[in-house]
Amino acid sequence: MGISTLLLASVVSSLGGLVYGYELGIISGALLQLKAEFSLSCVQQEAAVSSLLVGALLASIVGGCLIDHRGRRNSILLSNVLILAGSLVLLIGSFSALLVGRMTVGFAMCISSMSCCIFVSELVPPERRGFLVTLYEAGITMGILAAYIMNYFLSDCNRGWKWMFGLAVVPTVIQLVSICFLPSSTRESLSQSSQSETHLMSSDGVENKKVQYSSMFLFQRKDNMRNRIVLGLGLVLFQQFTGQPNVLFYASTIFHSVGFQSNSSAVLASVGLGSVKVIATLTSMLFSDRVGRRPLLISGCSVMALGLITIGLLSRYSEMNAERPCDSDSFHINTTLLPHLAVSNQTLFDRPLEESQSLFNNHAQDGDEVLDTLASSPGVHGTAVNWIILVCMMAVVSAYSVGFGPMTWLLLSEIFPAAIRGRAFAFINCFNWAANLLVTFTFLNCINVVGLSGIFLLYGVTAVAAAVFLYFMLPETKGKTLEEIDKELRLNKFYHSQDCCSIISRRIFSRQYQSVHCQVVTSG
Repeated sequence: MGISTLLLASVVSSLGGLVYGYELGIISGALLQLKAEFSLSCVQQEAAVSSLLVGALLASIVGGCLIDHRGRRNSILLSNVLILAGSLVLLIGSFSALLVGRMTVGFAMCISSMSCCIFVSELVPPERRGFLVTLYEAGITMGILAAYIMNYFLSDCNRGWKWMFGLAVVPTVIQLVSICFLPSSTRESLSQSSQSETHLMSSDGVENKKVQYSSMFLFQRKDNMRNRIVLGLGLVLFQQFTGQPNVLFYASTIFHSVGFQSNSSAVLASVGLGSVKVIATLTSMLFSDRVGRRPLLISGCSVMALGLITIGLLSRYSEMNAERPCDSDSFHINTTLLPHLAVSNQTLFDRPLEESQSLFNNHAQDGDEVLDTLASSPGVHGTAVNWIILVCMMAVVSAYSVGFGPMTWLLLSEIFPAAIRGRAFAFINCFNWAANLLVTFTFLNCINVVGLSGIFLLYGVTAVAAAVFLYFMLPETKGKTLEEIDKELRLNKFYHSQDCCSIISRRIFSRQYQSVHCQVVTSG
């Protein structure tokens, strides 16, 4: 493969991720303006965020057949056209147009995400596959960072949300032009895969014939497909239920809630979060083909669990904004006297009115006594807690960007047979977007019910369960061709210890198959 083709493949992959990440992250800051302009209720805010996910869920239902039958390249072109159309609808300036435009963009994003990962994985050699496929995730993180930066610069502009949404057109047009110069990977890949499968079956003494797959093949035991589906579902469900979508979509809202009082300061904290995410993703790109998929995912989950549980515990002592995320904008905290201090419901505002007035308005009180009173207030300690929460969120985002972020897309593009890869990817993606929609649409109401502390503790426990699942179920695919990965998954030769056989195989396979499986693994 020529350098020019590799370069173009890199551009297409990174631009696809860039648009994806930008559309995911831009709502974080735009939501603050949309809430004020359209007087959005809590449910309407969640609908504005989740409409993108509804479109993506619909695309994941039909996208598999489109990708397998019409080709990866044509699917990417279609997604570009739909993003351009959706962006134009968003500029109309009504709430209904906002929902329709976001749904259209979400539909296109889902098609693009599946097509780009499969297209690049089939087009590039195995020794560069990890780097170039994770380049898509790097594009996502750069898109999120770009979105947060635009949110910051446009946060005080009148109707700045229109510019926020409209800027997605620029990378979309560039990708549309770039993909036109790349060859289609579908026919060549399917032909090579079929020939390879025929050769592999001939060497095992099986009838020499071309392999054809129907969609129902995904649910059969043949070729270990059920186990592949379980692995894929585990990856995407744990990815979503550890709460990462809410960190992206509601970053500014979360920071606003834990003490970053102004819109610009909350958005600026989100920019810092996006910067950390980019650095962590670029690091994972360098090590995905050296260290491997397993170590990055398992270590990433472990760090996420630690960070999420810490946030959950500290959120109880955080100086929360007096205004809940879903409440009206009619109430504002006056922090003129305390420019860097978060004011708490549980401290100043729960005190009698006379006590608060005596604190701020008693001019006879000595200035040093005021400072002493404030220093002894829980709000001062709460400010430190808020910054610790920010650091923990950065740790969680970094761990996600090293593990779940890039490795999930990479593994999903590797573990399924070529002839059914698009449909398998789409089937798994249905659960991915459905879980994303569930987690996102309920987030603000869950905060009002159980608070940030309860939400993040639940996410932390889920991350612990994810680490255990990945330890026992995750194969290592680095340095292998797609055909080699497929062959080893058919024979179920990826598990590396007898303990794994006794725990996992007993749960999934029959006793007769378990005996054969353990003999194969422990003998070589």
